[in-house]
Amino acid sequence: MEVSKKTSKTKIDMTQGPIMKLIVLFAIPMVIGNILQQLYSTADTLIIGNFCGPTSIAAVGTSSQPVEVFMCIFMGIGGGVSILVSIYTGAGNQNRLGKLIRTAISFTYMAAIPLSVLGIILTPVILKFMQVPSDTWDLAVIYIRIVFLGLLGNMGYNMNAGILRGIGDSTASLVFLIISTITNIVLDLLFIAIFKMDVAGAALATIIAMYFSWIASIIYIKHKYPALPFTVLPRYIDKSALAEILKTGIPLGLNNSLYTVGHILMQSFINTQGSSFMAGTSICGKIMGIASVAITSFSSAMSTFAGQNYGARNYKRLVKGGRIVPFYSALITIALGIIMYTFAKPMVQLFTRDELTTQYALLCISIQLPFQWCYCVLNTILNLANGIGGVKYSTVINLLMLWAVRIPSAYLISRFYDGHYVTFGISISFMFGMVASLTFFRSKKWKAITNQTQDAITQTI
Repeated sequence: MEVSKKTSKTKIDMTQGPIMKLIVLFAIPMVIGNILQQLYSTADTLIIGNFCGPTSIAAVGTSSQPVEVFMCIFMGIGGGVSILVSIYTGAGNQNRLGKLIRTAISFTYMAAIPLSVLGIILTPVILKFMQVPSDTWDLAVIYIRIVFLGLLGNMGYNMNAGILRGIGDSTASLVFLIISTITNIVLDLLFIAIFKMDVAGAALATIIAMYFSWIASIIYIKHKYPALPFTVLPRYIDKSALAEILKTGIPLGLNNSLYTVGHILMQSFINTQGSSFMAGTSICGKIMGIASVAITSFSSAMSTFAGQNYGARNYKRLVKGGRIVPFYSALITIALGIIMYTFAKPMVQLFTRDELTTQYALLCISIQLPFQWCYCVLNTILNLANGIGGVKYSTVINLLMLWAVRIPSAYLISRFYDGHYVTFGISISFMFGMVASLTFFRSKKWKAITNQTQDAITQTI
């Protein structure tokens, strides 16, 4: 399964060459793509904020978590597929890589369709648990149910993007996101500003854009990587490949699942403060998402770097990357955070002119943004662990960070201090998570890798 010459330029071999140069080259398309993805997700909020109002913003903002509940397990499995693809790419095991890809495509269909039906049915139950206020309820139900109709496109795109990242191609996702972002914004303006469809129009624009992005990724892979055994429809399940996918992906999915349930609980704390505060935290989330583009990009690059070098048994290089990548990605996050903090107010006012909503958004930004760099270090190290198969380690850290720190902190703040500072629980959990993640470098798995590095040095001497 040789990749043609015309595709080699789009792939990055992480097993040789200057580490940070390769990390940056791999991350740059994802940084741009993540900015576009944030634009994609904020387009609804911007347009709704200007053409509808705070209640509609609150409905869209509180609706993301229920969708994540149904996406989270699959997203973890998709992350597992990306890790396995990078390992087999680094090892040069083309036969196993082919079986893995075909099985992953079939599994996407097996998971997406029943989850869509289940999500539409359970939407009111989840919103009731989240204590969504009555003035937001109907809009939230409409938005979520329409978005669930696009679950297959969402899952299909994310699986294809994960496969491409695993083989070293981070550029393609940028093209897909450009397509989906333009489509989403144009349709948002059409459905909301012209047809006055409110949140239903925003949801419809989102799912159409996601299906476009999925179709674009299929066309790209078929054209650019004809040697890959990529099928459009489900045709093949290899039992051993599926077992491997589930073994790697389920811990990540469990992590995502419990984490998302925790997010819903956090959202329930937020919802008790009223629609204006809900809208403010939703806007804050969009801005924090922009501030996190370097985090997610460098973390994905670290996972691919770790997987390819682990598969190639290039342990010395792996150890070196484990030291320098978290450091430089944190510096970039701090620099971006300073810029975002400086222009926070005019950015918030792009979403809303409501004075109270603006006040709440700026409050949330001021107590979260200074601690984003902690999340950056945490996430980069955990993706290093994931890339070499240590998914259970990252699961434990994330669950402790959420359930032992974030939720209790948020509850205590809302119960005994001021509910409007509830999101400071997120910042506290970032600090705890960063410190906890550093213990990975003292784990048995990492020590085994460093020992092999020392053995290799001794043999050369």
